[in-house]
Amino acid sequence: MLAITRQDNEETPSGAERVLTFFRDRLLSGELKAGDRLLGERELSLALGVSRPVLREALRSLAMLGLLDIRHGRGAYVRSADASVLGQALTLCLAPEPNILDDVLQARIAIECQAIRLACARASERDLQAIAATLDTLVDSLDDPERGGGADYAFHLAIVRASDSAALMKIYEAISPLLMRSHVERRRDTFREPAITSGLVEAHRQVFLALARRDPDEAERALRGHFRIGDELRRNNLISTWQERGSTP
Repeated sequence: MLAITRQDNEETPSGAERVLTFFRDRLLSGELKAGDRLLGERELSLALGVSRPVLREALRSLAMLGLLDIRHGRGAYVRSADASVLGQALTLCLAPEPNILDDVLQARIAIECQAIRLACARASERDLQAIAATLDTLVDSLDDPERGGGADYAFHLAIVRASDSAALMKIYEAISPLLMRSHVERRRDTFREPAITSGLVEAHRQVFLALARRDPDEAERALRGHFRIGDELRRNNLISTWQERGSTP
């Protein structure tokens, strides 16, 4: 159980922020780890200089984010972050922003390009087999937008997982709802176009082969080339949409 001193409660803006700041700082410092039990409610409220109702509300907020497990009668325990919960919070924060999907896709490019370079050095044989399996599913689901979009997302997720970077993986999983939506929507727009679907398969194949050869420069080039194809498809779809609107009386 973690002990704290009175110096931790100096000059914070509010009681709730004081609790959240304490929790964040102790996680970053390594003083708190998954499985650790927090101090009891009375001790923690006194040490942080906050009321017990404020403390309870802050702890509930952390529990809703998947960061704490509150066990009635036993205390509050630190949990490993649940990326799906964080993803829901992030999606809600980003949803009101204009052009958010394009912004998220740009963030995805940055994450995946770094991830594939790391994966070239760190991927295990099991990782490569998992990526190959998603590629097989992608090929088998070209006429099914939902399944195909899921396979496309799984392929890219497997690359990020193969990077063996917890930070990249958590961030990627946090934006996964928006990424999945993008993959499925693109498949719905293109699955009846054989030239596009065959090009899609070949682009993914080249990415996988470069990764299997463990060539980071080639792998990143192949991945960026794949992303350029996706950008062109989105632009063409946008142009078609506005042309159709313009021709509507």
